Amino acid sequence: QVQLVESGGGLVQAGGSLRLSCAASGRTFSTYSMAWFRQAPGKEREFVAAISDSGFITDYADPVKGRCTISRDNAKNTADLQMNSLKPEDTAVYYCASSTLGHLKWPGVPNQYGYWGQGTQVTVSS
Repeated sequence: QVQLVESGGGLVQAGGSLRLSCAASGRTFSTYSMAWFRQAPGKEREFVAAISDSGFITDYADPVKGRCTISRDNAKNTADLQMNSLKPEDTAVYYCASSTLGHLKWPGVPNQYGYWGQGTQVTVSS
């Protein structure tokens, strides 16, 4: 069983930055791929970014490319999402997810992830 706990959300002005962190339990974190998704009110959950077990492979959704960076620290069992140049349309609840597969061919598909955190709210004001 893996437990994921997100932190780092909050209220920020447009153009600002936030760093989200996901803390994972378990001794096999280094073998899991990790991802961030987000869900805005009235919208479906959407993929933001993913990182392979080793950290060497990353994937990003087009709306956040160039503005977000996903990273992980396998020694600390954490996966972070650095978000820069935030826009009001980035407002959403952000969820951390993990898969027991080290790398996913289609990282943007939510049902490939067996473990999810409770989410952290990110609000970007204009």
